Amino acid sequence: MPFARLRFLPRFFPRIPPRISPQMALLPMALVAIVGYLGAALWTLRISLTSSRTFPSGHFIGLAQYQRLFDNERWLLSLHNLAVYGLLFVAATLVLGCLLAVFIDQQVMGEGLLRTIFLYPYAMSFIATGVVWQWLLTPGDGIEAALRALGWNVHFDWIVSQDMAIHCVVIATVWQAAGLVMALVLAGLRGVDPEIWKAARLDGIPAWRVYLQIVLPMLWPSFATVLLLLATAVAKLFDAVVAMTQGGPGIASEVPAKFIMDHLFLRSNVGLASAGAVVLLLPVLALLAPYAYARSYAQRHREAA
Repeated sequence: MPFARLRFLPRFFPRIPPRISPQMALLPMALVAIVGYLGAALWTLRISLTSSRTFPSGHFIGLAQYQRLFDNERWLLSLHNLAVYGLLFVAATLVLGCLLAVFIDQQVMGEGLLRTIFLYPYAMSFIATGVVWQWLLTPGDGIEAALRALGWNVHFDWIVSQDMAIHCVVIATVWQAAGLVMALVLAGLRGVDPEIWKAARLDGIPAWRVYLQIVLPMLWPSFATVLLLLATAVAKLFDAVVAMTQGGPGIASEVPAKFIMDHLFLRSNVGLASAGAVVLLLPVLALLAPYAYARSYAQRHREAA
């Protein structure tokens, strides 16, 4: 009998229209994004305009924190290091990931095992990756010790060189992220119409030309996603630097995220750290906004068609 009363529930809870149901399911995540992310970003922007030191302050000083930020040589060096790292990391990861994807796309033996091996590094944390590569690149250990055991008298000291330390971080992170690029590009390659390959073989076009001139340009959506993910990874680079070099030798491998964390927790300068965080957020928004607009435009175009 108690279950029979459930038939009266629709009188008190009206039926939700089908188009509204997905939006209601996404409501909790939307609230988290608005309150947690947008709210925190606005609060950080407000603090960056005040004279906050150890604790947040309400004393408004305008853009003075940003002027101090760009007068700081350590911050300027961190931006230079991030630019060098970003160019090398994105280029090397794209090239290596695409080569791995093309290699696996040839229906090689043990394809499933190879995909797992290449993608496995991405499952590791940047801290673990940094610790492993720190040992591999330390002079007298790792790679240098292995090469000397083979009879090669080499001295590999990049990780303790002021000019080459940031390149060691590039090597470690490319090794970790190339598998993700491989997986995304491979998914795009598997969606290419097989008739394209049949027509290319009939016309006698070399496979490398088909990839470069026909297939890869068709994978623009996959590459847009890859570039967005890699650019975000560049902007938030922190763990690998801390694990491998601690920003050294000296401050040779300093990056903006480490600069912000050091001033926030070690130097008790909340205002300057907040200004750095706002500046670091701007390139991410500059990349995300066109991507979101392009996706929205494509969706409206498909609906109109």
